[in-house]
Amino acid sequence: MSVKEKIKAMHAEIRAWRQHFHQYPETAYEEQATARFIADKLKAFGLEVAEGIAETGVVATLSHGNSERKIALRADMDALFIQEQNALPYTSQHAGKMHACGHDGHSAMLLGAAKYLAQHGDFDGTVYFIFQPAEEGRAGAQKMIEQGLFERFPAQEVYGLHNFPDVPTGHFAVKPGAMMASFDCFEITLSGTATHAAMPHLGNDVMLAAAHLITVLQSIVSRAVNPVDSAVVSITQIHGGHTWNAIPDRVILRGTFRCFSEPVQELIRHHIEQISQATANSFSVNAEVLYNPENPGYPVTSNDPAITEHAIAAAKAVAGEAAVDLTPTPSMGSEDFAFMQQQKPGCYLWLGNGPGENGCLLHNPHYDFNDDILPIGVSYWVKLVEMRLQA
Repeated sequence: MSVKEKIKAMHAEIRAWRQHFHQYPETAYEEQATARFIADKLKAFGLEVAEGIAETGVVATLSHGNSERKIALRADMDALFIQEQNALPYTSQHAGKMHACGHDGHSAMLLGAAKYLAQHGDFDGTVYFIFQPAEEGRAGAQKMIEQGLFERFPAQEVYGLHNFPDVPTGHFAVKPGAMMASFDCFEITLSGTATHAAMPHLGNDVMLAAAHLITVLQSIVSRAVNPVDSAVVSITQIHGGHTWNAIPDRVILRGTFRCFSEPVQELIRHHIEQISQATANSFSVNAEVLYNPENPGYPVTSNDPAITEHAIAAAKAVAGEAAVDLTPTPSMGSEDFAFMQQQKPGCYLWLGNGPGENGCLLHNPHYDFNDDILPIGVSYWVKLVEMRLQA
């Protein structure tokens, strides 16, 4: 690993920041203390800081030299609604909330890069450090864009990073094209006529219709989607009924679908609607289908080929050629960094967190970010800036 000695010397400080974030997690659009901590540090480093973008977002600006080149580096800040099950000195102090996806580490690494570049940076141009709220299903990236992110901070390129299990510790994985799937939610409400459980012939059984619908929805991926295209449709919630001896008049099904292209996204949406209505009709009940009723869907996270080459070069400079996987299998997980990539050419890569066990699984109550990779992530950001804004 090519990690600068000055970055190695910062490791304990960056680790303390990361563990502080972990101990005091804040969920989407509530990252007040996290944002304040980050903003105060950035100001102390001498950066120009803008706060309150998309409620809690922070953007810091650092310029050297006279070049008009501008790049943006992004980290997410929010935690998840998960009750932590670790026994750590810095275990979450906020009941039911936890940094179970490593955003604490992402913020700490970008903060470390900002400090190093402010004190030792050798580059010519402008760097925008974006600390984004509400990545976890609430589309904080989209909200920052809607509130003028790239008008106020006109980056020409944008880069993101996420820790990732089952990528070897400190290794990188990246490729052009799709890295993460699109993300859409759906809600299907089946309405019928309630009746006594002993007299089903007097009503319209929404429970039976729901059972058939769940089964038939699985035919979308197996029969409607081209076998060479990856996609998944999952029912994740069923709500209906309040007693043992009555068939209810309503059942609500909720779920998600994910894929790697807009045509497949639209095909799945069409078939969910068509199958829901057809199944409902066959049982003489009604179906209402809503898409993304609470949160916006996410586009595919797709890397720009030219920009990805720059990210690969920086990753290789830090980790060595053998430690950069250029053919990773795209993840069915999703990322709202995709909204930024719709506005600017960008690249999103993975930094290995180690084996997907012993606390390394994302969205797991035993998860804990691997502090050993903090200097590697900082080094990647620094090297990327130095290479893209070469003095």
